[in-house]
Amino acid sequence: MWCRSKPAWAWAVLASTIAGATLRAEVGVGDRFPSLQDAGLSEGVLPEVEGRVLLVDFWASWCAPCKASFPAFARLHEEFGVRGLAIVAVSVDEKRAAYAAFVKKLAPPFATVRDAGHSLASAVGVPAMPTTYLVDRAGRVRFVHRGFHGSASERELRAQIEALLAERG
Repeated sequence: MWCRSKPAWAWAVLASTIAGATLRAEVGVGDRFPSLQDAGLSEGVLPEVEGRVLLVDFWASWCAPCKASFPAFARLHEEFGVRGLAIVAVSVDEKRAAYAAFVKKLAPPFATVRDAGHSLASAVGVPAMPTTYLVDRAGRVRFVHRGFHGSASERELRAQIEALLAERG
């Protein structure tokens, strides 16, 4: 499931993505993931990601599946963090208060940051909320998950993370 109710800015991004599809494609499997350090993110502290498997999740406080995904990501963080997984949850909330309330309520053990200006979300071409990117140690996108489908998504992510951690670049 992914969020169908979107604020006006999300519809504008979708419309511009469709209209400009020939100008810029979504970041997909095999592409380099943009630098988190250079993305102008705010509110949180980015973990060290170089040489680690990276899970980047784009979310919003108004998105019910996003809320459902955070406990699963906490379990993945607990299980795989010490083995080389870094998780960064990127909020597209424009209002700081909405971001802060969500983070306070769910208290994730992994990094959360805010992309209030949507610079990273636009550079990536995020198609839906939530969308999760699994990035290998070399910085290449290996898997993209649109939406969050409960335990099925968690099982699939767990298997993919396990495989990426087993790879030695």
